[in-house]
Amino acid sequence: MSYLKFEKALMTNLQESLPKELLRTNRSGAYSCSTIVDCNTRKYHGLLVVPVPELDDDNHVLLSSLDVTVIQHGAEFNLGLHKYQGNNYNPMGHKYIREFDCDKVPTTLYRVGGVILKKEVVFQHYENRILLRYTLVDGHSATTLRFRPFLAFRSVRQFTHENATASRDYAEVDNGIKTCMYAGYPDLFMQFSKKNNFIFQPDWYRGVEYPKEQERGYASNEDLYVPGYFEMNIKKGETIVFAASTSEIKSRSLKALFDKEVNERAPRDNFFHCLVNAAHQFHRRESNDDRYIIAGYPWFKCRARDTFISLPGLTLSIEEDDYFELVMKTAMKGYYEFMEGKPVTVHIAEIDQPDVPLWAVWALQQYAKEKGKEACLKKYGKFIKDVVMYVKCNHHPNLKLMPNGLLYTDGKDKAVTWMNSTANGHPVVPRTGYIVEFNALWYNALCFCASLCELAGKEKDQQQLLEAAELAKQSFLDTFLNEYGYLYDYVDGKMIDWSVRPNMIFPVAFDYSPLSQDQKKRVLDICTRELLTPKGLRSLSPKSGGYNPVYVGPQSQRDYAYHQGTAWPWLGGFYMEASLKMYKRTRLSFIERQMVGYDDEMSCHCLGTISELFDGNPPFTGRGAISFAMNVAEILRALELLEKYQY
Repeated sequence: MSYLKFEKALMTNLQESLPKELLRTNRSGAYSCSTIVDCNTRKYHGLLVVPVPELDDDNHVLLSSLDVTVIQHGAEFNLGLHKYQGNNYNPMGHKYIREFDCDKVPTTLYRVGGVILKKEVVFQHYENRILLRYTLVDGHSATTLRFRPFLAFRSVRQFTHENATASRDYAEVDNGIKTCMYAGYPDLFMQFSKKNNFIFQPDWYRGVEYPKEQERGYASNEDLYVPGYFEMNIKKGETIVFAASTSEIKSRSLKALFDKEVNERAPRDNFFHCLVNAAHQFHRRESNDDRYIIAGYPWFKCRARDTFISLPGLTLSIEEDDYFELVMKTAMKGYYEFMEGKPVTVHIAEIDQPDVPLWAVWALQQYAKEKGKEACLKKYGKFIKDVVMYVKCNHHPNLKLMPNGLLYTDGKDKAVTWMNSTANGHPVVPRTGYIVEFNALWYNALCFCASLCELAGKEKDQQQLLEAAELAKQSFLDTFLNEYGYLYDYVDGKMIDWSVRPNMIFPVAFDYSPLSQDQKKRVLDICTRELLTPKGLRSLSPKSGGYNPVYVGPQSQRDYAYHQGTAWPWLGGFYMEASLKMYKRTRLSFIERQMVGYDDEMSCHCLGTISELFDGNPPFTGRGAISFAMNVAEILRALELLEKYQY
C-alpha cells in the first residue's frame, strides 16, 4: 500500500482534493507549489516560482501552470483546472484523474476514454528548472498532446492583470521557446524532449481566482497571459519531458536528466521519510556558498531564531552533521558581524532579536550531545564563549543583565519573542521585562558554557559562570514560580502575566534547569492538562482570558488569534523531550500516541510536511504556512529522542 496515494473518489471531489497542497523546492530558494489537482488556490502557487535578486527579496511566479489537452479523433479533452470568478471551475480536468501517488515523485494518472496518460514531476536540485514527464500508458488510436502555458511574471505578493506593457515577443530555442514579459526578469525557457510545433496565439485568461486569498481577506483574482500552445503527437509507450527554466538546456538531455533526478529522490513511503524529505526542502545555498535554513514555505525567508531552533532537528537528528556545520558557519559569520557592529552581509533576518544568541548556544549544545563536548569545544568553543560574554557584558542593545542575574528585555512597543504578532503597530502579546524562556535559556547557556570551560581546564572562567548561574537560578525561582505550580510568562515590575502559556515548558526540557524535579513535574502536569493537543502545545490555555483558538478570517482577526490559543507542533517537540526526561521509558507509549497526530498530517494540508500552526480546538485544522521548519525539526528531534529511550 502506497503511503501517499489518493484514489479517483478523492481526486474528483474538489472539497476533498483542493485543500491538499504539494510543495517541491530546490536549493536556491525556488519552488513549485499547487494543489494535488493542479488548481492554484493561492497567489503563492505556481509551477515555477523563483527568486529574482535583481528585483527584490521576494520570490516571483514565472510559470503559473501548464494545461495539457489530449486530442483524439478531433475531440479535445483539457486536463487543466482553474477557478474563475463566480465559483466557476474550468476546464474541469480533475474529473479525468484516476489516481495520484506521491511516494517517490508526484505522479498523476489520467484516463480519457481509451487514453491513459501518466504525468510525473520533479524539481531539479541545483537549477531553477521544473521537469514534467508525460507517458502515454495506453492509447488505441492516434493521439496528440497540446500544452498551453499560463504566465504571470510577478512577485508572489502581487497580482498580474491584462496590460499593454507585457511583452509578447518570443524566440525559438532548442525544441521550444524563450520569452520574458517584463524588463528586469530572467527569460523563461520552455522546452520539450521532442520536436514540436509552437502556435503563437497570445491571449489573456481573465478573472483567475485564488480562494485561499479570499479566505484571508485579500484581493484574490488576476489575469494570466498565454502566449500560445505547443503541439505534438505521442505514441503508446512514448514519454515526453517538458522543462521550464531560467536557463536553456539541450533538449536531448531532458529524459536522462529526469531519470537522474528521480533516482536521487528518497522515497516518502513512511512518516519518518516524509519528514526527512521535508527537512531537505528548507535547505538553501547561495552562489557564494553560504548555507541557510528557510523558515517556511511559501512566504517565509531565513530568520535567525528559526534557524537556531530548527537546525539540530533538521540536520543532527537525521545524521546530516555536515549541513549543520555549513549553516552554522554562515550564521556565525553573520552574528559576529552583528556583535561587532558591522553591516550584516548574510541573508538572515531578525538577527538582532534578543533571544537569538541564547538559541544559538542551545543549538550548539545539541551538537555537543551528538558529536561530543570535545568536538564542540574545538569547533565552536570560542564562539560560545564570545556570545555568552557579549550578553553577560551587556553589549546587546535589547538584552540587559540585571543585578539579580536575570536578563531584561524591552518588548512593549516591538515584539521581541517568537510570539511576534502585531496589530496597529503594537505587539498583540507585549511580552516585556523578565521573559521566562529567555532566562531559562540564559541559565542553560551559563551552565553549558561552564562545562566547556571545565573541559578546557579554565577553572576561573568556569567558577565565574557557575556563580552567575547560581544567582540566575535563585532569581528565576523568585521571579517566575507562583503558588499554583506554574511559571509566569513574563514579569515587568508590578506587571505580572498570569496567563498559562507554553513557554514554561522550556526550563523543564533543557539539560540545565533552575527548577527542581518536583517543580518540573508540576509545570509539566499543567502543560499536559491545559495546553496539550494532538498537534502540539496551545499558545494559551482555554482557562486564560483572551483564548482565541481558531486562526481564520482577515489579517487583523488572524493577528489576534496567532498566539492566543493556536497549537504549535515545535512546542510539542520540547514537551515530548520534557516528558521523556521526567518519566523516562514509562512515557514511551504516550509519546508514540502523540506522534500519531503528526503522522496523520502527512496526507493533509501540504503532503509530507507540517503546517505552521493548528487550531487549538478540535478538529485541530492546519493553518498558516504550509510547511514550517521549526515544526518539522522538533518532531524529527523528538523521534530521535524516542528511539534513544527505546533502546
